[in-house]
Amino acid sequence: MFLLETVRYEYIIYQMSDTHIEVWQNCLMVIRHNVEEKAFKTWFEPIVPVSLSDDVLTIQVPNKFFYEWLEYNYIDVLKIALFQELGSMGKLRYILQPISSNSKPKVSTSVNTSLNQELEKNYLDKVIKGNVQKNSNFTIPGKQQKTKIESHLNPNYTFENYVEGDYNQLGRSAGIAIAKKPGITSFNPLVIYGNVGLGKTHLAHAIGNEVINLYPDKNVLFVSSEYFTNHFIESLQNNAITQFINYYQMVDVLIVDDIQFLEGKQKTLDIFFNIFNHLHQHSKQLIFTSDRAPKELGMDERLISRFKWGLCADLQTPSLETRMAIIQQKMKKDGIELPHNVMEYVSYSVRTNIRELEGILISLIAQAALNQREIDIELAREVISKFVDHVSNEISVEFIQKTVAYYYNIPVEKLREKTRKKLIVTARKLSMYLAKQMSNKTLVAIGEYFGGRDHTTVIHACKSIEEMLQNDERFKNIVGDLTKKIKSNTNSK
Repeated sequence: MFLLETVRYEYIIYQMSDTHIEVWQNCLMVIRHNVEEKAFKTWFEPIVPVSLSDDVLTIQVPNKFFYEWLEYNYIDVLKIALFQELGSMGKLRYILQPISSNSKPKVSTSVNTSLNQELEKNYLDKVIKGNVQKNSNFTIPGKQQKTKIESHLNPNYTFENYVEGDYNQLGRSAGIAIAKKPGITSFNPLVIYGNVGLGKTHLAHAIGNEVINLYPDKNVLFVSSEYFTNHFIESLQNNAITQFINYYQMVDVLIVDDIQFLEGKQKTLDIFFNIFNHLHQHSKQLIFTSDRAPKELGMDERLISRFKWGLCADLQTPSLETRMAIIQQKMKKDGIELPHNVMEYVSYSVRTNIRELEGILISLIAQAALNQREIDIELAREVISKFVDHVSNEISVEFIQKTVAYYYNIPVEKLREKTRKKLIVTARKLSMYLAKQMSNKTLVAIGEYFGGRDHTTVIHACKSIEEMLQNDERFKNIVGDLTKKIKSNTNSK
């Protein structure tokens, strides 16, 4: 039974007693000792205690995403804190912060406004020194009348065709929240990072397209880091640096793709830093994509620290289920039915790169049409072998079984028998886990190799091994050694 109740959209009357405040403050002391300081400031300081009635503590959170994030990531620490204050009967109830049509976000712009303008001017003088004549027309940025600019967004990249999975849930949820209230949420800036082909650019475009859909009058601009750099260099050469800055300061949502390519370009980083500050101070939304986390970027610490002001969303490798969902959506869009066994085979074969997965599907359809062949496993194997190196030298389940059985010094046939002996059960589960990780066999097919067990048994075995890997360092080393041995022996054939 979950401790946290479902979010209720309602207004409530604040009670006069301060007991709820004291209880929540005591909870915060427990929480603070169990989470990182940045997480505490981001996810717990904004919470407002509202009331306490019958061991039910009501708290107010900014939005639904905030509530879901707390429940998903901090449920355990909340349980502990509440238990210490209210006992086993204590419960936590959420309400969402009321949104008034007349309310506007508070933006700290009143502090040293004239000083900021002077610093801005001095900064520009330094940047353009030697590139602009003394009698050039020069004005302080931000004074121009707002005009509509071209977004450079791809209209085909939307949330509707961006499949949600465990690998992108945080980034997608944050993106939707941003699109609804650009520049107002705590996710500013949003840095989306991850390996090549995981959908970073798609997600960034989707956010921009949704903003335009909800707010047609807002200026949304998508540029690559290369475009931004070339635009800046061209402006310097043409003595048009003021126009360059004015252009970017007209933007309500600025999206810069692949910011890692700004590394080493100091003058470009300087102007980028200035634009970043201006937009952020004026509650404009900033979104960046990168192939690695901000802390790993070779940039000035002042810029890295600003990336960390908002949210850094890591796109990880999609799970098998997510890859299959991506294939299903792609085939449905193209009006093509793909046999389930082929879909499973493709999903198992391509594990890390969604872009590569989509490329294989296109090739598969094209080969079937050109050669008038049915889409089956054999055709899929031929197509995938041109993309994925390991397919031609596939790791067999039998080889995995033999390697694991040899390590545990048991006959390989014992892995297929029905026995409860702990050593054999562990070896069987490990063999199933490695087969799922390293072979191209489906769960159903893997089960057949172990005495005809069904796919649910394979799933249970894999989850059991994953738990052991988290809790047993020695077992983790064993699995690592076996994995290396299987791969090295297979590649040497």
